Amino acid sequence: MKRLLLVAIPVALLVAQTGDPKRFAVWTAADIHGRAAQLATHLDAMKSASESLADYGHYRTMVAHREGSGGAELHEKWADLFVVEEGSAMLVVGGEIEGGKAVSPGEIQGTSISGGTRHALAKGDVVSIPANTPHQLLLDAGAKFTYFVVKVESR
Repeated sequence: MKRLLLVAIPVALLVAQTGDPKRFAVWTAADIHGRAAQLATHLDAMKSASESLADYGHYRTMVAHREGSGGAELHEKWADLFVVEEGSAMLVVGGEIEGGKAVSPGEIQGTSISGGTRHALAKGDVVSIPANTPHQLLLDAGAKFTYFVVKVESR
């Protein structure tokens, strides 16, 4: 019996350390492009639309599509990691949010950013914006910009 017990313990440890395959997901490039096309038909007043893909508790995924510049924003407890799928934009990071106000707990929005650093973004670029960091996406007139987002809760 001891021999069986010695074999069972490593197997039990292996099972405890594996992930949850029910939460596994793949979003193909075709999926993202199809969702972006759908989002383009549902733009808000800021010419932006997004769709949540999955919520895993401490992180969540989404697709966002823009055809206009966004306002300045800051997420106190969430970092943004995103991959540019289509288009180009200017990302302003850091500085101070002009006209900033809380729109929900931990979420600040404003009209623009002063004193930030500008970064040109294009298809394939990967961006990491730490929590509590002002940021804003600026698009040229007529531009379209699609990006896959992972929002990660900061501790």
